[in-house]
Amino acid sequence: PASLPVGASLPGPENLSESKEPSLARRKRDPGSGRGEDDEVVEEEDLAPNWRGDAAVSSSVGQVRSGRGMSPGRDSSPHKTSSFEERDGEESWRSSRDGHAVMGRAESFASPGQFGMDLSAANTRKGSHVSPGPTQGGDRRGTGRTRNNSESARAAPSVDRRRQLSESQADIMNTSDGRAALRQLGTPRGSPHAPCSTPGDRKNRNKTPRGRKKVFEAYMSREEVSAGLKRKQLIQGPLRINPKKYHEAFIPSPDGIRDIFIDGVVARNRALNGDIVVVKLLPKDQWKVIKPEGGDNEAEATQESDASGNPPGASIRNDPAKGDADSPDVIVEAQVDDDNEDLEKGQESSQEVRDLRQLSLGAGEMGRDPEACSGHHAKCEDSPKADDSEKFLQKTGKVVYILEKKHSRAAMGSLRLLTDRNSELFKKCAMFSPVDHRLPRAYVSLADCPPDFASRPEDYSSTLFICRIVDWREDSNFAIGQLAQSLGQAGEIEPETEGILTEYGVDFSDFSPEVLQCLPQSLPWVIPPEELAKRRDLREECIFTIDPSTARDLDDALSCTLLPDGNFEVGVHIADVSYFVLEGTALDKMASKRATSVYLVQKVIPMLPRLLCEELCSLNPMADRLTFSVIWKLTPEGKILDEWFGRTVIRSCTKLSYDHAQSMIESPGKAFTAEDLPPVSPQHSIDEIHRAVLNLHQIAKELRKQRFVSGALRLDQLKLSFTLDKESGMPQGCYVYQYRDSNKLVEEFMLLANMAVAHQIYRSFPAQALLRRHPPPQTKLMDALAEFCGQMGLDIDFSSAGSLHKSLRETVGTGKYAEAKTAVLTNMFSRPMQMALYFCTGVLEDEALFCHYALNVPLYTHFTSPIRRFPDILVHRLLSASLGAGPALRMNRDEIQKQADHCNDRKMAAKRVQELSSELFFAVYVKEHGPLESEAIVMGVLNEAFDVLVLNYGIQKRIYCNALPLVGFHFQKVGKKPQLSLMWEPESPGQEAVQQEITVFTLLEVALKSDSGPLKYSAVLKRPSGGEGGAS
Repeated sequence: PASLPVGASLPGPENLSESKEPSLARRKRDPGSGRGEDDEVVEEEDLAPNWRGDAAVSSSVGQVRSGRGMSPGRDSSPHKTSSFEERDGEESWRSSRDGHAVMGRAESFASPGQFGMDLSAANTRKGSHVSPGPTQGGDRRGTGRTRNNSESARAAPSVDRRRQLSESQADIMNTSDGRAALRQLGTPRGSPHAPCSTPGDRKNRNKTPRGRKKVFEAYMSREEVSAGLKRKQLIQGPLRINPKKYHEAFIPSPDGIRDIFIDGVVARNRALNGDIVVVKLLPKDQWKVIKPEGGDNEAEATQESDASGNPPGASIRNDPAKGDADSPDVIVEAQVDDDNEDLEKGQESSQEVRDLRQLSLGAGEMGRDPEACSGHHAKCEDSPKADDSEKFLQKTGKVVYILEKKHSRAAMGSLRLLTDRNSELFKKCAMFSPVDHRLPRAYVSLADCPPDFASRPEDYSSTLFICRIVDWREDSNFAIGQLAQSLGQAGEIEPETEGILTEYGVDFSDFSPEVLQCLPQSLPWVIPPEELAKRRDLREECIFTIDPSTARDLDDALSCTLLPDGNFEVGVHIADVSYFVLEGTALDKMASKRATSVYLVQKVIPMLPRLLCEELCSLNPMADRLTFSVIWKLTPEGKILDEWFGRTVIRSCTKLSYDHAQSMIESPGKAFTAEDLPPVSPQHSIDEIHRAVLNLHQIAKELRKQRFVSGALRLDQLKLSFTLDKESGMPQGCYVYQYRDSNKLVEEFMLLANMAVAHQIYRSFPAQALLRRHPPPQTKLMDALAEFCGQMGLDIDFSSAGSLHKSLRETVGTGKYAEAKTAVLTNMFSRPMQMALYFCTGVLEDEALFCHYALNVPLYTHFTSPIRRFPDILVHRLLSASLGAGPALRMNRDEIQKQADHCNDRKMAAKRVQELSSELFFAVYVKEHGPLESEAIVMGVLNEAFDVLVLNYGIQKRIYCNALPLVGFHFQKVGKKPQLSLMWEPESPGQEAVQQEITVFTLLEVALKSDSGPLKYSAVLKRPSGGEGGAS
C-alpha cells in the first residue's frame, strides 16, 4: 500500500506494540503456518473457541434516531449544524493560528496541538446543542461499512429510527472511544498530550477560550490521584468499552462482585479501550438500578462481552435524563482465548449496535463484561454476597485520570470532505471516520490526504486509511488525527487484515538487522559438541510430534516407553528456545515486546524469526534438536512415581498429524504401513510408534478422568476453521473444528508438564516465579446465571468448577440434540468467567490467589510453547536456573510483573485480531459461496426478537420478528420461560397462517446470505413448512 506523507510528530510504529485491545478471538491456520488456534492442544483451561459472526449495522447519519439525552428543540439538519461548526472552527482558526507548519506539507497548516485548539471552537455550538451529561446511543457512521458483520445492515422494517443528526451532533455520540492522546503522568492538570509541544504550548492550551464550553473534565493532578488511591477514594483498572453499545464502559470492581459502570462518552473522559484509568465513584443516588424482572423497557445487552452483568431477564431502569431508553439493543456473545488456552469469559465480541424498539430481556441474555477479569483482588473462594439492599445496584463512576495509555491510538477507517464548502476549514481538513464505532471521528489535514482527494473524493469512498489520533481536547468532540497510510479497498482481505493488525498494535514488520544478528550466522547450524556434553542424550529414543498437518513450528514432542515393571516412562520434550534467545539481547527485547505470535486465517505473524520458528527450534523429524524435557515414571492409571527435569537433545522419528494419531487410536489392531504415515526414521518401527500412541492415549484418558473427578471444568465452544485456495488464498470451505481423542492426548501431557514446572519454579524462586492464575467467576454474574437456570428448569450446581462441569453433562444428557444444547449452555456458562492472567508470585501475598479456577489446581504456568509465547521463554530460564543448568534470571519481581502485564495485554490484542480475521474470512466466504443453510438453536428470547446459534458455523445471530412476513407475533412467559408465538403469513391465498413457537432450545432452519456492501451478511429464517421467512 502506498504510504502517505506524515508529519514529524506522527507516533512511530514502536508505539503500536504497546497497545491492548481486550477482546476475543479465534486463531486459525492456513497451510504452512504451524499450530493454530483450532489446532492447539495446550491446556484444559483452553476452550476450543467458537467463531461467531458479529452484528454489523451501518446506516447513514440521516437514519439515526435521536436519543433522549438531546434537547427537543435541536436542529436536526446535518448541513446546517455542520456549517455552524465549521464557521466557528474557521473563526477560531483565524484568531489563534500562529502560522508555523509541522505536519510535513502545507506551510500554513498548524501543528496537531495548535490544530486542536483552532478546531475546538468548531465544537462549541455542538456542546451547546447537546446535554452535558452522557449521551446514549450513537449514529451508524455513514461510511457504508462496519467491521463486524453477522447482522444485516438493514434493520427491521418497522423499527424506529433515530432522527437525522448533524455531523457534529452525531459525532458526540460517536466519540464513545476516541483515541485521545491523553496527557502523560506528571503533565499539568488539564493539559492534553501532543507531540513536540513546548511548556509554553501546554500552558496556553490549558486555557479554555472565553465562551467556549468544555465537553470533558480536566484530569486530576498526579498528586491528587496518588492521594485518592491511597485513601481508597479512587479506583484504578483497565477500561473496557462495550463494542456494541459503545457509550457503555466498565472497569473491574475491587470487590470482584460486579464491575463499575462508566456511563457515556463524557464520563469516559477521552480514555480508550484497554487504557488503565483512575475512576471516581459517583454518588450512590446515581448508581445504576437493575430490576429483578424484565418488563417492557429495553433490556441491558446481556450477552454482550461488555455487558454490565445484569441477571437474565433483568431490565435496567435508567435515569430518563441520560437518554438510555432509546439506546440501541445489541447481540452479545461469550468468547474465549484465541489459542485454546484459557477457560475465561469471552473476549469482546465484535457485533455492532442495532436499532430495535425496546425489548425485554429474555432467556438467552446473560450480562457479562468480556474482560471483567483484572481480578487482582479476586480469590478462589466466592466473594461475600452484598446486602440485599444493594443486590440490584451497580456502582457508576467517571474517569479522572489516565495512568497508562494501552491503546495503539491507530484507527482504520474512511475519509470524506466536510459539508460546508464555503468555510476556510473545508480548505484545511477532511473528516476521518473509523470503522470501529468506539473511536472518535477526527479532523485530518488535507495535506496528508491523497493529492486529488479534495477534487475527487468519490474515488476514495471505499478506500481504507490508517489514521493515528494525536490529540483530543477537553473542549472538542472531535479528535485530531494524522493520516499514516492508504490500505486499499474495503472488503478485500489483505487491506482489511493490514488495517486490523495496525489498529491493534501488532508488529508485523520485518525483523531488524540487530535482531537477525543474534541468530546463528554459520548455516547449516549444528549443535556444538560442548553443548551436547551438558545434556541428556535422548536421540535414540522413540520420540515423535503430533501436530496439525500444516504445522511448521513444532515445539513439543512426546515419548512413551513400557518399563519391565509394567509402568511407563513418559516424556514431554519442549523446544529449548531459551538457548537461542539470550536475556538482554536485541532478539530477547523484540520477543518480549511482541510477546506472542498472532495466528490469522491465512498467515502467522511470528514472535521469533522464521529461522528459529520453523528450523532451528522446530522439532522437525530426523533432525537433532535441543529440548527441555519433563520425564515421569507413571503407572498405567497415571499416578506419578518419579519426575525428572532437564536439558536434553532429541531426534524426532516422525511428524504425526492429529489425523494420523486419531487413526491409530481408532484402529488399535490395524497394521499401519509406510503409505499410511509420513516418513519414519529407520531406527524405529511403525508398530513401535503405534504402541506408544496407544499407551499415551490410555494414560491420557486416566489423567483426564482424574482431573474432572478432582473438580476441573471444561467448556468447549464451537470453533470455525477454513480451507483456502492455494493460489488465490480465498476461503474455499469452512467447518466447525472437531476436538478428538488425539487432541486430548496431547493436551493432557502438556497440562501435566505445565503444572509440574509451575511447582518446580515456585519452590526454587517463590518471589520470582512467573505463573498463570485464573480467578473464579464474578459472584453477581454466577448468582444471576443460577437464577436464570432455575427459571428454565435446569438443575445446575454452581458451587464449584467441578460441580458445574458435572451438572452440565448430566443436564444435557445424550439425546439427539444434546450437542446443540451443550453449545448453548456452554456459551451461557462462559460469560461469567474471568480471564486467566500471567503474574509474578512476588507481587501477590496471598497464595490462595495463585489458583486456577478452571483447572482447579493451586499452581499453573505456561512452559510448552516457547516458540510462540514469550512467558514460556521466561519460565524456561527460571527452570534452567532452578536446576543449576543456567544463570539466574536478572529481572526482579517488579520487572517480571511488568512483563507479565505486557504479555496479558498482547495476548488479549492477539485474541481480538484473530477473531476479526475469522470474521473477515467468514464474511468473504458467505459472499462467495452463500446462501449457507444450517440448523440453528435458539439461545435467548426477547419480546420482539430472538438469538440463535447457527450450528454448522458456530456463529450467533439475532432474528427480529418485524423483519419476518408475519401476520403477528406474541411474547409471553410460560411459567418463567420466555416464549414468542409467530404467526406466518399464508404462502398463497386460501391457506391458513402457520403458527411457530420460539423458546430456548427450539431448533430452526436458517440461511446466511450476503448483503450489499463489503463484509455484510444476514440470517434468513425459514418458514416452518420449509419456505424462507425473513432476514435478521
